[in-house]
Amino acid sequence: MLLQGSLSIERMCQLVPVSRRSFYRSLKEQQPADEELAVRSAIQQIALEHRRRYGYRRITAELHRRGMQINHKRVVRIMREDNLLGLQPQRFKVTTNSNHKFEVYLNLAARMKLSGINQLWVADITYIRLKAEFVYLAVILDGFSRKVVGWALDRTLAVRLTIGALEQAIERRQPAPGLVHHSDRGFQYAHAEYIAILEKHHMVPSMSRPANPYDNASCESFMKTLKREEIYANKYDDLENLRANIEEFIEQYYNRLRLHSALGYRSPEEFEQQIEASASAESRSATMVFFENKENSRKISKGLLGKGTQMPSPSPDPFSC
Repeated sequence: MLLQGSLSIERMCQLVPVSRRSFYRSLKEQQPADEELAVRSAIQQIALEHRRRYGYRRITAELHRRGMQINHKRVVRIMREDNLLGLQPQRFKVTTNSNHKFEVYLNLAARMKLSGINQLWVADITYIRLKAEFVYLAVILDGFSRKVVGWALDRTLAVRLTIGALEQAIERRQPAPGLVHHSDRGFQYAHAEYIAILEKHHMVPSMSRPANPYDNASCESFMKTLKREEIYANKYDDLENLRANIEEFIEQYYNRLRLHSALGYRSPEEFEQQIEASASAESRSATMVFFENKENSRKISKGLLGKGTQMPSPSPDPFSC
């Protein structure tokens, strides 16, 4: 029992007289008001720091990082009361044109199990509408850390747009040979000039299946985040004003500060630093998974394949890339 001077709480309750139950009820009634104010203040601070880009999940995660164990339902209630709920997304236009004569490459990304950075890069393009024109943004993300490693902004969808993002990524990361570069089947990525740069740096091209956005989900997710948290929340005077704002969003905010749910609510740079710090002396490499033929498996289960039918044997060792 706690002591107040030389008297215990039990003895003080006898002297007043007040029951101990009444004392503790009164104590609990005073504490929530102060605690509620502290929680509300922290939520408002986080929301303003991130320019209302954070929804209740990331604000809850940030509160936990600060040592405040708050239920997400309570965070939603406070954010709704204070009009701090995140901005809602809007639909955006598809920019992929796969009707071209260039070679289409096998989808390797769906088969990969990543263990470190610079094993898989994913690339995509989106459009941004300004007052008097449409402009286009090409980005390249590291598939493991979700960090934007290269980006380019231009008024045209010509191949120079994607080449600009690729060259920036190569200059920054200096990847080892064998990195898989994954994209959609758009002509900007299948163009001979683009493929020549990949081959020059010993990268392996990989492309999504037709009409399947899930193959490039991490890049699609970044585009959605960019549109919701930056593009739709602001107005831009011209291309250069947009470029400055996108650079600030990507380089200063998204890569360094924004918590990513797929990374355990860490920023891409924080995630990479922790992975590098915990990495063993052995070199890390991705593995390639070879899937079983589902059609043959179905036939086997139904007894449709004869005893003499030869089944393809699986690869004894995973393919490293």
